[in-house]
Amino acid sequence: MPDTSSLRADRKRRTVPSLIDPALEAGKLPPQAPDLEQAVLGALMLERNAVNEAIDILRPESFYVDAHQKIFDAIQGLFREDQPIDILTVTEELRKRGELDLVGGPFTSASHQQGGQQRERAVPCAHHQPKHILRELIRISSETMRDAFDETADVFDLLDKTEQDLYAITSGNLKRNYAAMSDLLGAAMTQIEGAKNSGGGTSGVPTGFVKLDKLTAGWQRSDMVIVAARPAMGKTAFVLSMARNIAVEHKRAVAVFSLEMSSTQLVTRLLSSEAGIASEKLRKGELNDGEFAILHQHMARLDKAPIFIDDTPGLNIFELRAKCRRLKAQHNVELIVIDYLQLMTSGTDNKGGNREQEISQISRSIKSIAKELDVPIIALSQLSRAVETRGGDKRPQLSDLRESGAIEQDADLVCFLYRPEYYKIYEDHYGSTFGIGEVIIAKHRNGALDTVFLRFIPELAKFADLETSPVTFGTGGSDDRWHADHHAP
Repeated sequence: MPDTSSLRADRKRRTVPSLIDPALEAGKLPPQAPDLEQAVLGALMLERNAVNEAIDILRPESFYVDAHQKIFDAIQGLFREDQPIDILTVTEELRKRGELDLVGGPFTSASHQQGGQQRERAVPCAHHQPKHILRELIRISSETMRDAFDETADVFDLLDKTEQDLYAITSGNLKRNYAAMSDLLGAAMTQIEGAKNSGGGTSGVPTGFVKLDKLTAGWQRSDMVIVAARPAMGKTAFVLSMARNIAVEHKRAVAVFSLEMSSTQLVTRLLSSEAGIASEKLRKGELNDGEFAILHQHMARLDKAPIFIDDTPGLNIFELRAKCRRLKAQHNVELIVIDYLQLMTSGTDNKGGNREQEISQISRSIKSIAKELDVPIIALSQLSRAVETRGGDKRPQLSDLRESGAIEQDADLVCFLYRPEYYKIYEDHYGSTFGIGEVIIAKHRNGALDTVFLRFIPELAKFADLETSPVTFGTGGSDDRWHADHHAP
């Protein structure tokens, strides 16, 4: 019986054109500029400032000539060790590595320095990058064409891989297999110093809620945050209040993917919250002249807010990944919100699986996008009906996460929204629950578990800090929540 795998391979060889190197097939050399590469290396050995500029832009593979790659790698190594960089130190570093003869000896290294002197003192690295980018585009195109001829390839996987490769070029962050400890320590220290200089101990994206920021230090880059609750608890109101704080107060870009509400509905909510006018009055247009003036005054403030809303219905994970990459590249979004996770689809044929497996795939993909783009992603999630059937105060718990245990596993932080008032619980051991919303941190991979009290203003669909809210508590007078910083849920 013939070997089917060898028959498939033979069929592919007969039907698929050779696409490994189209440039060479066309009689062309890959894009390159050896003289410019030599000038760049020369400038790096002449000026310390040139090294500071280039070290974050170039990599050894940015150079076409193999000898130039080795010389730049030696310069990079000296820079990491905070050693002086000149013709003597680079030559000695290459000698230690046993690569001096491979690059042509000391004479070749000296010629690179002379090449740098013949040009301007600091050669802009941007002039060198296009050749490397062209080579990468040729590589990606040839790989895409080769895989596209393979009838067994999954079209969505191929589309995603191609877009990921292109995004890597656009962001100047071509994929690396490892990072040196010195680089990682530098990034960690930058984050620690940023938290110290912020004054509030916030190293991530601030939520605008004082006690929540104190507990989480802001939403951290590459984290997947799950905000879960039963319907009507105020999930959308919570993330919209937060998006407004981040964009208006901190001038950071936020992307909101709304699978449930239209973009116009969300903007109406934002206007209601910002202007302090009940959303119902805005929907019905029941505004007097004074309220119209207030509305226009606050609309101008929102007009400049870097909030980007996408209300594509039935969004699948491939579309989400593509849209997030573009928003990150074009607008440098620092937070992504998905409202909500259970309305998404995986974008693949799920006939052989079940909904729980599909949600698991979506959850893993969201975490992957957060890590790839290095931004926090907040995904809203529904809780199961088990909350309603349980006795007591009906506070949610991790087992209530709907449809998949993978959500809890993938998430770096899980918080539940809970309003006792919704369940007609008007009093607890802290006092009146009128207008109180609780953010219960049930899982925190990098921090403590606790509960944060916020003010919920239903007519504005808005959450705010208790201390800054002008709304008074019901009839109970003073409330210990004003003074409680830490407590168990």
